Amino acid sequence: MVNSSIENRVRYVTNAAGETTDVLIPLDLWQQLINALQDPASGLAWVDEHEPNAQILADLQASLKQAAAGQTFPVSQLWDDIET
Repeated sequence: MVNSSIENRVRYVTNAAGETTDVLIPLDLWQQLINALQDPASGLAWVDEHEPNAQILADLQASLKQAAAGQTFPVSQLWDDIET
């Protein structure tokens, strides 16, 4: 859900067919978004963009081995550590 105070500051660009093609946001809001993306504590950081492909592959392989061994977890348990 988008915060209404942010939504009111965003403008949309449409093409001749009326399809939304771009979004315009004020510079100060853009800077806030960039800062949030760079702050690991925000929960918005692009971790996988900076994580080596070899590590991502190793994590995936480990997960597949756990699943094959029956070491699975209910979805509700997986969400326990995620703060809202």
